[in-house]
Amino acid sequence: MITVHHLENSRSQRVLWLLEEMALPYELRRYERDKQTMLAPPELRQVHPLGKSPVITDGEITMAESGAIIEYLTQAYEQGAALVPARGSAEWRRYVYWLHFAEGSLMPPLLLKLIFNKVRNSPMPFFVKPIARGIADKVTASFVDPNLQRLLAFMDNELAGRPWFAGEQFTAADVQMSFPLEAAAARGGLDTRYPNLTTWLARVHARPAYKRALDKGGPYKIPG
Repeated sequence: MITVHHLENSRSQRVLWLLEEMALPYELRRYERDKQTMLAPPELRQVHPLGKSPVITDGEITMAESGAIIEYLTQAYEQGAALVPARGSAEWRRYVYWLHFAEGSLMPPLLLKLIFNKVRNSPMPFFVKPIARGIADKVTASFVDPNLQRLLAFMDNELAGRPWFAGEQFTAADVQMSFPLEAAAARGGLDTRYPNLTTWLARVHARPAYKRALDKGGPYKIPG
């Protein structure tokens, strides 16, 4: 039996979605974030030394990292074959690219945006606040936002003429891409400039397996 160690409002939501798409049975163990720090609870360190989510156990096997979990599940179970294009095809090359792009290229600027938003809005002495906000605003405007907008424009263009990132068929790469694009939407990055991304995200949210994963995973809100 596969066990998903599921942290609320985290990347592990897409692992639940993948398992629902594959129609694989699994056990769900929920973990709540610390209300003050919003970090994962120490109990997760009993599953994996880093104490982060997602983590799955499958018998004696423990797997962490979203991309690694996706690769493991789609290779270990025959139901995963339908979510991976034929090896060597153009669709497979796109699949591999987007599977790694999600965390390698897209998440870093989104994380920076979150950090600088927290700097901007965190309580601090009144005489420090203008300096901290000024630095956060300058870095966001000169570095974070331009990089993020370039990435979003690139992805939007890549989705022109195809419904899913690898091509005509939904794949596990779409599962991997869901979290960063939901984070982009939560942080105000998706607007009318990126209609293909907006349509893709609506298509994701309409999938029955996605809805089942939300029902099982509980309330899901990515910090803005």
